[in-house]
Amino acid sequence: MENKAKFYITTPIYYPSGKFHIGTAYTTTLADTIKRYKTLRGYDAYLLTGTDEHGQKIQTVAEKNNKTPQEYVDAMAEEAKKLWKEMDIQYDDFIRTTEPRHTKIVQKIFDRFMETGDIYKGNYEGWYCMPCETYFTKTQLVDGRCPDCGREVHLMKEEAYFFNMKKYADRLLKYYDEHVEFVKPEYRKTEMINNFIKPGLEDLCVSRTSFDWGVKVLKDPKHIVYVWLDALTNYLTALGYMSDDETLFKKYWPADLQIVGKDIARFHLIYWPIFLMALDLPLPKTILVHNWIMMKDGKMSKSKGNVIYPEALIERYGLDATKYYLLREVPEAQDGLFTPEGFVERYNSNLCNDLGNLLNRTVAMCNKYFDGVVPQYNGTPNEIDLEFEKFTQEQIKKIEQLYDEYNISIALQEVWVLISRTNKYIDETLPWVLAKEKQIEKLESTIYHLIENLRKIALVLLPVMGNTSKEILRQLGIDNSNLKTWESLTKYNQITKTKVIQKGEPLFMRLNTEEEIDYIKKDMKS
Repeated sequence: MENKAKFYITTPIYYPSGKFHIGTAYTTTLADTIKRYKTLRGYDAYLLTGTDEHGQKIQTVAEKNNKTPQEYVDAMAEEAKKLWKEMDIQYDDFIRTTEPRHTKIVQKIFDRFMETGDIYKGNYEGWYCMPCETYFTKTQLVDGRCPDCGREVHLMKEEAYFFNMKKYADRLLKYYDEHVEFVKPEYRKTEMINNFIKPGLEDLCVSRTSFDWGVKVLKDPKHIVYVWLDALTNYLTALGYMSDDETLFKKYWPADLQIVGKDIARFHLIYWPIFLMALDLPLPKTILVHNWIMMKDGKMSKSKGNVIYPEALIERYGLDATKYYLLREVPEAQDGLFTPEGFVERYNSNLCNDLGNLLNRTVAMCNKYFDGVVPQYNGTPNEIDLEFEKFTQEQIKKIEQLYDEYNISIALQEVWVLISRTNKYIDETLPWVLAKEKQIEKLESTIYHLIENLRKIALVLLPVMGNTSKEILRQLGIDNSNLKTWESLTKYNQITKTKVIQKGEPLFMRLNTEEEIDYIKKDMKS
């Protein structure tokens, strides 16, 4: 059996200091969608996600909830797994930084860095932001507050170990220059160079003594390994790096794609590659930095009453509609905007009208004119069909390229261009007129091309909207596995002896706009 090409993809490991909102759900859905696409293309795709469970903030939140830190993170990890199950996230491993398979290797990595001289002991004095678990110099502060989250910072001093970042700065810049695919979008790389590397890369504090919820430094146990050295190495420890069984590590490393939000870009684009260089390991092929889902009044915040959770949307509108909206609304190069009005509009316009009605009309016409039996493909008896085939094939190539570039938002826009063009094709061919005038050959071609395009639409939607895709194929009567492969998208004469269902069922029921907008707004405030 031929070995499949591997594709290792990771999400960030999420900090479980509170319930996950749609921002976290977006990141995980994006990774899951790309994994599904790669699997559809024949790759051995492996998806890692998990939780980042150490640090002062976790210790503080646990105390407020009258729990030990371990009790708290155990409960939160189960909540995360429950959400990913509800969202049908097909991850292959869920790593927790409190697991021995992780903590033991973090200690080994720390020891190695001490032995090679990459880590040294000193005293740290700096401005500390507890929510971000990050130290800043005074010049990095913005109006005296944390430059990342805008919250209050505190001046702290303690004995600490430091990682010698300066040693690797030039090597990192060289790597940036020689590997254009390493950072997406490219402007994030420019930000790192101009804002952090060129002004002078500060050595990184990698241990703490002021709290004890973390991985102890073996050779100096009053120190715990500071969050970023602990957290970032999960992408290696989950594969068994430095363990007795490195099978997965040898198979899947380096990562093909690592997805992170812009708030943790610096840690993944500077610290992470430097740690890997110090370990003499190959770097990930691509790190994709996505933007945020914003609300009308800025970032999501419980105090503002503008947080939306995925469970509420899934329960009322279904998983596929929720995933479609999240992925469609966040373009690669800018923040997305969530509004109740926008969600309901996309649902009614894109899902109900454009896609749902196209399927209903096509199934109904196939039943009306051919007793549900899909006509055979007989080429292109007129110019309209010829142009329609050509457009469809070019559009599919465009969609495939966007999937390959991980640009899922634009890929979905182009899928909807194909859906709109297919709806327009009905208006161009006028099947009811062809039936009345008994132009049977043209009518057969029209219905065949509509069925074929819906099959192709179902396949290009499969990585994003799996349930909807399967339902479209079911209603079209397509159960031949050869007609469900990505390779079949280029062919036009494959559907034979197929019968659609007798009565089409709506994919999406039209929403009452005002009622649903009110529902979402109330849920955001609850």
